Amino acid sequence: MSNSMGKAKALVDKHEKQVDQGLDQAGDQADQRTGGKYDKQIDKGVDAAQRRTGEGDTSPR
Repeated sequence: MSNSMGKAKALVDKHEKQVDQGLDQAGDQADQRTGGKYDKQIDKGVDAAQRRTGEGDTSPR
């Protein structure tokens, strides 16, 4: 792993809750802009991204 990748991972690990919230907000914006047409695909992508950044979604729903 490159040094910059290690730093990025450490930063994400340190701020996992904020990263999850940002991913949720990005998913909501994408869903809004597509009129809900791709809701399931967007949710699946957000969930996958959240799993890759740690333990998964840490935000309440």
